[in-house]
Amino acid sequence: MSTSRVTAAGKVLQVLALFDREHPALTLSEIARRTGLPVSTAHRVVTELAAWGALERAEDGSWHVGLRLWEIASGCPRTQILRDAALPFMQDLYEATHENVQLAVREGTELVFVERIAGHRSVDLLTMVGTRFPIGSTGMGRVLLAYAPGELQEEVLGAPLRAWTEHTVTDPKALRAQLDLIRREQVFVSDRQLQEATVGVAAPVRTGRTGPVGAVLGIVVAARGTERVRGLREPLLRAVHGISEELGRRARTAL
Repeated sequence: MSTSRVTAAGKVLQVLALFDREHPALTLSEIARRTGLPVSTAHRVVTELAAWGALERAEDGSWHVGLRLWEIASGCPRTQILRDAALPFMQDLYEATHENVQLAVREGTELVFVERIAGHRSVDLLTMVGTRFPIGSTGMGRVLLAYAPGELQEEVLGAPLRAWTEHTVTDPKALRAQLDLIRREQVFVSDRQLQEATVGVAAPVRTGRTGPVGAVLGIVVAARGTERVRGLREPLLRAVHGISEELGRRARTAL
């Protein structure tokens, strides 16, 4: 579509959509080039966004996301309620393990990380709060995929899956077996499938004991043998059950 036919709101969204973990700062010329907007139009949009607080200018002249956007995003009901309910249990889980603890939700065929607790001795990760991954790429994503609608599962299984490491399971038949295993055992171990140096353990978060799965909680540790991973199952399940109970209590209170 020609940029001349894009609405004013569409141009604003085009500019904001450029900023992500890989592109945290952009110059005006980069914004214009990547959106296809004339430089004069890009300048007007950026100036208006900056005046409102959605963008801020760095000393080198580049632009980055402003604090006003974070303030608005932090009020998203879908994640705010989940994070408020989950954080005390995530903190307990971190104190018990001193490993990376992550919380994520599904959006379409992607996994979005909404909270994380990590210590200075925790293994380095590719994932950060706000980052997205294809739902089939991570152990946490596969937990959510196991409880996703059937048509979405077929969409993911019917598309090529990226092999992040030599251990990544990409065969649809093998992946179906993994999804069956997740539904039976509630805990899934992702062995070096996203990074060679890490193993993840994840479990589904429900609303109440038997409600729908709306999130996933995971622990990521260095790949140094299976004994450590086995010891994470029980503390992870305790945290998941606690979060699920709290979400169920809040849902009942809201009725």
